[in-house]
Amino acid sequence: MDLRKLKTLIDLVSESNISELEITEADGKVRIVKSDPAAAVAAQPVYAAPAAPVVHAAAVPAAAPAAAAPAPAPVETGHVVTSPMVGTFYRASSPNAKPFADVGQQVKEGEAICIIEAMKIMNEIETDKSGTITKILVENGQPVEFGQPLFILE
Repeated sequence: MDLRKLKTLIDLVSESNISELEITEADGKVRIVKSDPAAAVAAQPVYAAPAAPVVHAAAVPAAAPAAAAPAPAPVETGHVVTSPMVGTFYRASSPNAKPFADVGQQVKEGEAICIIEAMKIMNEIETDKSGTITKILVENGQPVEFGQPLFILE
């Protein structure tokens, strides 16, 4: 069989939906089998990573579970001012401006204490209770969620 004819047959099989072709001529017999790409991938050798040593529960010190347990979150005392919307928290009206509120500052009910930017709109957030700011729970420029604590008042 002519080499050009053989190449043409190989190209036809690779471009078609048939998976196998066998041709018998007077001067010989040719069988072309198209391999499945998934089977070719599966036929590649797979090398396993060396097994990690297994640690049995009896070998683990008793103090390890206690050290891995997270410490309980401290309970905040005082009035918590929460975010009324999702957005970005800002302590001041511009980067160079004085913050609306600082720790230790007295605030009155209805006074603006921060800005939350939502959908390119700057929303002044007012305190819902008078008191002294004891803690600011959010960093400037940080995204906040609805109901997320922002300030603690005493």
